[in-house]
Amino acid sequence: MIGFDNDKYIRIQSEHIKERIAKFKGKLYLELGGKLFDDHHASRVLPGFQPDSKLRMFSQISDQIEIVIVISAEDIERNKVRADLGITYDEDVLRLRNEFIGRGFMVGSVVITHYNGQHAADDYRKRLERMGIKSYVHYLIDGYPHNVELIASDDGFGKNDYVKTERPMVIITAPGPGSGKMAVCLSQLYNEHKRGVEAGYAKFETFPVWSLPLKHPVNIAYEAATADLNDVNMIDPFHLEAYGKTAINYNRDIEIFPVLNALFEGIYGTSPYKSPTDMGVNMVGFCISDDEVCREASKQEIIRRYYEATNKFANGANNEPEIQKIRLLFNQAKISIDYRRVVKACLDRKAASGHTSAAIELADGTIITGESSPLLGASAALLLNTMKHLAGIGHDVKLIPQSMIEPIQKTKVEYLGGNNPRLHSDEVLVALSVLSESDEQCARALATLPQLQGCQVHASVMLSEVDRKIFKKLGTNLTCEPVRKK
Repeated sequence: MIGFDNDKYIRIQSEHIKERIAKFKGKLYLELGGKLFDDHHASRVLPGFQPDSKLRMFSQISDQIEIVIVISAEDIERNKVRADLGITYDEDVLRLRNEFIGRGFMVGSVVITHYNGQHAADDYRKRLERMGIKSYVHYLIDGYPHNVELIASDDGFGKNDYVKTERPMVIITAPGPGSGKMAVCLSQLYNEHKRGVEAGYAKFETFPVWSLPLKHPVNIAYEAATADLNDVNMIDPFHLEAYGKTAINYNRDIEIFPVLNALFEGIYGTSPYKSPTDMGVNMVGFCISDDEVCREASKQEIIRRYYEATNKFANGANNEPEIQKIRLLFNQAKISIDYRRVVKACLDRKAASGHTSAAIELADGTIITGESSPLLGASAALLLNTMKHLAGIGHDVKLIPQSMIEPIQKTKVEYLGGNNPRLHSDEVLVALSVLSESDEQCARALATLPQLQGCQVHASVMLSEVDRKIFKKLGTNLTCEPVRKK
């Protein structure tokens, strides 16, 4: 079900950003919060939002855009890794650059922030230079962000490299939080002002959605997604005082606003904004086409984030506060684990069979279950049962003959040294693909896979990385009990 008008979003968001550029005499630094593409959180809580919607929106005005990628020298030094991709931040800078260029955007340079003579940062700059990539450094400033007098001076922002840019809108993005994007924007405002250019600043962050109620499930889902950062959604008191209107922001932006206001005044003599909400340009809340669909999807996301946190804890993470916070969010959203129908279906199947089990809820509300056997893992069994149901193939039909499964198991155990002979989901899909050349039923079964996009899945144990990746590629929303697989 669709709850978000993606075409409307692309249209009105690009127009709103054009208006903001014009407000600042043709030069705007736009701090990008979250992901510019692969925004799967947004697509889960706003069904119909495409993961690359922001890029598609920016492509409407790509000739006016220049992208600057920011990375902290401290993150380079400690080889910080992106948890979702498993690659270091310094490698992700290069990945992001290639992605942006490949999609027709201009990437001007890389800025290394929090620089204090780190050798790893120096080596990284040399690497960028060999690749023909311009780089700049921004230094640590004592007392940032509260020592406004020092920061907005030649001994503060004035010591930073001036990042040369060519286009009217400069998007400042980074591999992850804490990279120093805002400081880069403010430093550029200061240094542009010294050169006679009155540039502006704005923030493009999708969540929380400022135009939705504080306790709307979409906003609660954002708190669940950032529970590890302890972000808290709040009514923006500055916006309420200035305009008499309720708008939603989050604690960090509200807490830093008086400092930002003072910095703006230190640079320009006056501030262009009366509230942190004023700084934003996000129009996503005006593109929800079915509020109930988005509420339901967001409630599922809150539970999914809970399971993600408990899985991390089961794997040894010290994240009990994160788990406790999401449990409190359950109360705000008026939900429990039982709200997720596939959880009960999966655990009921496990209790009845005594085996590892999994369940999926299809778009029409139908729930299919599967369990492990000597031949198949629970994920593989679930996929086969689901494809047969969607293709109208009898449950008793064996799409993959045992005579084909057993040689695969022998290779896994005897030749590859594996301990688990059961077929994983990827191996089942490969076997079906081979058989589909001569078996019409296998071909029909495979053709149903696109119908799994957006479906809810739950497993009674934490699945292997292989099975997790398959469910992710199929576009399902997977949760797992915090139980390690034996």
